[in-house]
Amino acid sequence: MSLPIVIADDSLLARKVLTKALPEDWDVEISYASNGKEALAHYRARRAPVMFLDLTMPDMTGFQVLEALQHEDLNTFVIVVSADVQPRAQERALALGAMAFVPKPVTQEALLPILKEYGLYA
Repeated sequence: MSLPIVIADDSLLARKVLTKALPEDWDVEISYASNGKEALAHYRARRAPVMFLDLTMPDMTGFQVLEALQHEDLNTFVIVVSADVQPRAQERALALGAMAFVPKPVTQEALLPILKEYGLYA
């Protein structure tokens, strides 16, 4: 059975780059979100046990998504993928429940250790 994941980023190019960075043999069903509201909608529709989340998006930022997930006690594995690599942004994302932070542009070499560490990919 495929693992449902959500890639949430307002940039179509960034969503494509992230999709290509995923392991080719990883059995996933990908849903895409172009803003935080769409990401939460996918989660609530039970399509996001794993979420790749950009921090800077219109309508609802990645930080706001993390706050909503925390406030509503929603359980998803969030990997933040962002160009905002300032230590404060990383610390805030992790404090809000993100499991990992990967700088853009994302590569498979950056993702694989995280996926393996948390048992998401063998």
